[in-house]
Amino acid sequence: MTTSLAFAQFYDSWFDHLHHLVQQLASFSATSASGGPPLVAEENDERIHLIDKVMSHHEDYYRAKSLAAEKDPLNVFVSPWATTLERSLHWITGWRPTTAFHLIYTESSVLFESRIVDILRGIRTGDLGDLSPTQFRRVSELQCDTVKEENAITEELSEWQDSACDMMGPRADINEKIGRLVSIIRKADDLRLRTLRSVVGLLSPQQAIEFLIASAELLVGIRGWGLNHDRPRRR
Repeated sequence: MTTSLAFAQFYDSWFDHLHHLVQQLASFSATSASGGPPLVAEENDERIHLIDKVMSHHEDYYRAKSLAAEKDPLNVFVSPWATTLERSLHWITGWRPTTAFHLIYTESSVLFESRIVDILRGIRTGDLGDLSPTQFRRVSELQCDTVKEENAITEELSEWQDSACDMMGPRADINEKIGRLVSIIRKADDLRLRTLRSVVGLLSPQQAIEFLIASAELLVGIRGWGLNHDRPRRR
C-alpha cells in the first residue's frame, strides 16, 4: 500500500472518529448549559477526560502525518486525500494556527450577545461568552506569539521555494532540499498542535469543550462541503 493511500484511509477514519467525539462533546456541553445543579467532582472529571480524548485524537493525527511526511513529503505537501476546498484553505498542509483565535473571538461574541441580559445581571454563564479580562489578555498575547511563529515558518517556506533553481544544478543535493521541506511541514504541524493545546489550557473545561466543538465542526463542515463539491467531478 502506498503512503498516499494509507494516509488517505487514516484521514477518513480519523474524521469519522472526530465526528463521534463531537457528538460526545455536544452532549456534555448541552448538559452543562441546561441550568441544572453544579457538576459534581465525578462529572467534572468526566468532562476533563473527554477533553483529553479529543486532544489525544489530534495528537494521533499529527503523529501519523509526521510519519507520512518522512516517507513522502511532496505527496503530503499536495495532500491528495484532502478535498479541493480543504486544499484551498491550507497553510503548509493544514489549517492556519491563527484560525483558532478568530474562532474564539467569534464564538465569544455570539454567546455574549445571546446571553447579555444574564451577564449584565451579574450571572456568570461560564461559557465562551463569559471570558474574563485575564483570559482575553492571555489569548491576545498567545495570538501575537503565534503570528510571529507563523510568519517565520511562512518565510522559511518562501526561501525553500525560491531555491528551486538550485535543485537543477550539477551539485544539487535533492535529499537535503527534501529534508528541509519535511522540517517545514513538521514545524507547521507542531505550531498547530501547540496552539490548540495552549488555547485549551487558557480555558475552563466548559469553555474548552465549546471551543473544541466549534473547531471540530469547522473541520468536519469544510470537509463535508468539499466532498459534496468534488463528488460530481469524480463521476
